Amino acid sequence: MKVLIVLTSHDELGDTGRKTGFWLEELAAPYYRFKEAGAQLVLASPEGGQPPLDPKSNEPQFQTDLTRRFEADAEATGALARTVRLDSVPAGDFDAVFYPGGHGPLWDLAEDAVSARLIETTLRSGRPVALVCHAPGVLRHVVQEDGTPLVAGRRVTGFANSEEEAVQLTDVVPFLVEDELTALGGAYSKADDWQPYVLRDGLLITGQNPASSDPAAEALVSLVREGGA
Repeated sequence: MKVLIVLTSHDELGDTGRKTGFWLEELAAPYYRFKEAGAQLVLASPEGGQPPLDPKSNEPQFQTDLTRRFEADAEATGALARTVRLDSVPAGDFDAVFYPGGHGPLWDLAEDAVSARLIETTLRSGRPVALVCHAPGVLRHVVQEDGTPLVAGRRVTGFANSEEEAVQLTDVVPFLVEDELTALGGAYSKADDWQPYVLRDGLLITGQNPASSDPAAEALVSLVREGGA
C-alpha cells in the first residue's frame, strides 16, 4: 500500500498577522495509522520542503500521545522536512491520497489546479481520497467528468460553521467549509462540535474535525484493502 499525504504550504492566517499551516494531530494520527497498516508514505506540498505547522496545534491542550510521538520520531520529522513538490508527484503511483487539514489549505490547496487534478485522477482511476477538517474545502474546484462539482449529490462533511465560530475565525477564512460544500450541492452533515464524524461516499472519505482524522485514515485503509484501490 502506497499513500500520498498532501499538506499545505500556506502560513499566513489572512491579514491577522498570525501564522497558520497544517494541524499536527491531523497528520500525526493518520501517519501512524498508515504505518501500522504497512503503508509506504510520501509527503507532498505545493512548494515542497518543510510545510508550516499551525503553532496553535502544538499548544499543550491540543497535543496528544501521537503528536508527541511524531515530534520525537526522527524518521517522521525528516519526511516532513523534505516533502516533495506536489507538481512532481505522478498520481498513478499511489493507492490512496490523504489530506490533513489546518486552516492553511483554504488559501493554497483549495485554489491549486495540480491538487484538483490529483483528486480527479485518483478517484477516476478507482482509488480513494480522504480529506479531514478544513481539507474538504480543497474540493471546491474539483469536478466530475461532466464538469459538475465533485461533491454535488455526495454525502460529505468538514469543519462546521459552529466550530469555525468557536475558534473565532469566521471572518478571517476565505470561505467556510460547511457553506462551500453545501453551495456546491453536497449533502453536508455533521456531528456535535469536536466529535469524531466521518462519511464515506463511494471512494470519497471526509472527516469533520481533528478528532475525525484517525477514523478517516482507518476508513481509507479499509477501503484500499477492500479493493477500492
